[in-house]
Amino acid sequence: MRSEAPLPHRNCTGTARADLLIANAGLVLTAVPTAADRIGRIAGASVAIAGERILAVGTAAQVAAQVDASSARVIDATGKIVAPGFVDSHTHLVFGGSRVAEYAARMTRSAAEVAAMGIPMGIQATVAATRAAPAGALVAGAQQRLRGMLRHGTTTVESKSGYGLTLEHELRMLQVNRQLDSSQPVDIISTFLGAHDFPPGVPRDRYVAQLIDEMIPRVAGEGLAEFCDVYCDEGYYTVEESRRILELGRAAGLKPKIHTDAYSAIGGAAMAAELGVVSADHLNYAAREDFRKLAEAGVTGVVMPALDWAVSHSRPFDARTMLDDGLPLALATDQCPACWVESMQLVMQLACRLYRFSPEEALWAATAGGARALGLDDRGTLEPGRLADIQIWDLPSLEDVIYRLGHNAVETLVKRGKVVIDQVEVQRTS
Repeated sequence: MRSEAPLPHRNCTGTARADLLIANAGLVLTAVPTAADRIGRIAGASVAIAGERILAVGTAAQVAAQVDASSARVIDATGKIVAPGFVDSHTHLVFGGSRVAEYAARMTRSAAEVAAMGIPMGIQATVAATRAAPAGALVAGAQQRLRGMLRHGTTTVESKSGYGLTLEHELRMLQVNRQLDSSQPVDIISTFLGAHDFPPGVPRDRYVAQLIDEMIPRVAGEGLAEFCDVYCDEGYYTVEESRRILELGRAAGLKPKIHTDAYSAIGGAAMAAELGVVSADHLNYAAREDFRKLAEAGVTGVVMPALDWAVSHSRPFDARTMLDDGLPLALATDQCPACWVESMQLVMQLACRLYRFSPEEALWAATAGGARALGLDDRGTLEPGRLADIQIWDLPSLEDVIYRLGHNAVETLVKRGKVVIDQVEVQRTS
């Protein structure tokens, strides 16, 4: 994580001075959950920013009374929508190669038929490609994907390891995360997922011991990750193994997250509730009683409509029941070789059409919900003191985001108080 922003400058009267003013927006969507409509619509509003932080949000008159914007750069948002930057809380951003041949072949063939064609498949195919790729290629590939994500409004991305499955290669993936965080605008939140699969040729017990005795201490000791994750599902890590890994990760200072119940119900969601993990992700086979347990434990569920769509999942997750039972949800891309998607706007569109999210629920889940799924209380909403991670959409309404399929609504993007995308200026100078 990057360092804290300094406090704003003040003028001689003690009023905070703004560096940037987003003025006269048709609608500001604050995504503050305490708002009556959950997303805090404010019509005809402005947002004042100093340094990396939001100073004030409200009507033009309210902001003018609180902030000195006499020397601020002004962005005219008349007739436009202002919203928080997207917080993508579940990705496998760093990987070598692609699985395009597998993906295309699976359109018309079974997994057995694709394997018979000699096409590498699944996690192990990406492990081999990632191990073989130079570190520079891993950085360059991830940077390219991040540029696409940024253009579509994403300002924070969680990035997991898990395609190394050796100490050397897992550390290398996490070091790539660190380099990415310092080399481009999007904030990278790093997660250790050495328990993604089992490396070929290594006995199961031996690898679990390596995770616990070698990998977790090194990752934590070098400050390479904030979270420890595990894939708890049939054919991967058992509930007992997952509990042990997450508990020891927590003892080392790594907060727990979990992939669970994606393809079977082995009790991972119930265990996640007992441990009070930060987030439980996938949940396709989790039972309704598990949703309630997770909600009571303060866990955020992370769901990924594009992943279920990309793999043609036989049991899509039951988002409507989760929401109705009070489980806070985050939407994420699950950007990975099996689900190459860079647009959280597309994820919102799929969530609404296929999983019965309202547009308001989808926006909250893609912003404030994503921040919650990463334990971040400094972003995801437009409130004074929060990071100024803000997108401006050239749209007349929130509903247009989910209506205009495949459309990129982002006209302007502010990251930590700096304009990093300005389509208006591009059009003006082209």
